[in-house]
Amino acid sequence: MTTTETGTRTVQVHRVYIKATPQAVWDAITDPEWNSRYAFKAASEYELHPGGAYRVVSSPEMQAQGAPATLIDGEVLEVDPPLRLVQTWHAYFPPDTAAEAPGRLTWEIAEDDGGLTRLTVSHELDDRPHTLAAVANDETLQRGGGGWDWILSDLKSLLETGSSIGG
Repeated sequence: MTTTETGTRTVQVHRVYIKATPQAVWDAITDPEWNSRYAFKAASEYELHPGGAYRVVSSPEMQAQGAPATLIDGEVLEVDPPLRLVQTWHAYFPPDTAAEAPGRLTWEIAEDDGGLTRLTVSHELDDRPHTLAAVANDETLQRGGGGWDWILSDLKSLLETGSSIGG
């Protein structure tokens, strides 16, 4: 991960190489049948057109622990399957992140050598210190959290092995 801060400009950039096709990576990001199988195992729903809705729905187990029904929401800004997806991203966990404005999230998928796909995720977090802490801190895994590095590692594991890190 690279975090760049210039004044109030903060962008996290994460890159992972996955032994899968760009289409498989795209599907793992945008299809609830796939995206509910890794990371927090909460389904992400996309309306894949500019202006479309995006939302991550918490599981009944998460809600029983106090999580809101919608964990994250946003708006789809750009769609170029299976190469690029740009959206807004607004988390509702913990409550201090809900008070911050949505950030911008860009997924870039590119075919690379050797049957690999390069996935680059850029998360713009200007003036969003609580959201930045929530998505950057992988030390919260023991408390049920995990940032982008953990999420992308789990997506990679699922696509390459058929199992997520958590089983």
